[in-house]
Amino acid sequence: MSFDARAKEWDKKDMRVQGAKIIADAIMQQIPLHKKMELLDFGVGTGLLGFTLAPHVKQVYGVDTSAGMIKTLEEKNTKDLFIKPIHQDIIAQPLEQSFDGVVSSMTLHHIEDLEKFFTQIYKNTKNGGFLAIADLTKEDGTFHSDNTGVYHFGFEKESLGDIVKRCGFKDIRFDIINTITKPHKNFDIFLLTASKKED
Repeated sequence: MSFDARAKEWDKKDMRVQGAKIIADAIMQQIPLHKKMELLDFGVGTGLLGFTLAPHVKQVYGVDTSAGMIKTLEEKNTKDLFIKPIHQDIIAQPLEQSFDGVVSSMTLHHIEDLEKFFTQIYKNTKNGGFLAIADLTKEDGTFHSDNTGVYHFGFEKESLGDIVKRCGFKDIRFDIINTITKPHKNFDIFLLTASKKED
């Protein structure tokens, strides 16, 4: 089932809601957010991560390729809690704007070309800015019941770290921040953080 079709029901899964909160808390523990920051939430979905971070920064921009997800996100926007939605494939059509930080929750395994992604995200990150991406550690392909659109069965710390480093990021750190328990297996979630520091 496509993300468009799942958008309306997306927030009804408690594990998903709690998972995004754990990721947001882990980001805020590691990165001092402040009210002058503009963040990009890549693969924003319905905004579960972005809405948790939004009160701590100036603005969150949420980008997603799914029109259904963006529509649900827009319905959740209020005057006081607002994510600027961007319906776009920013790998194929890059954004001109740069951000103080790029965050992402459980989207990376849907990205086919990681080098292209991190190269583009590096350009969209301001000097001194940060990257904070949460996703699955290496798994056997059983996390999803349907692997349509899944290009990576989780990630190994060393190989992913090498790609992130090659694309220019520094101070790369991995932390296991959560474990998702499914009937057949447990799956670890990592948070990768890195910074952009140009001389």
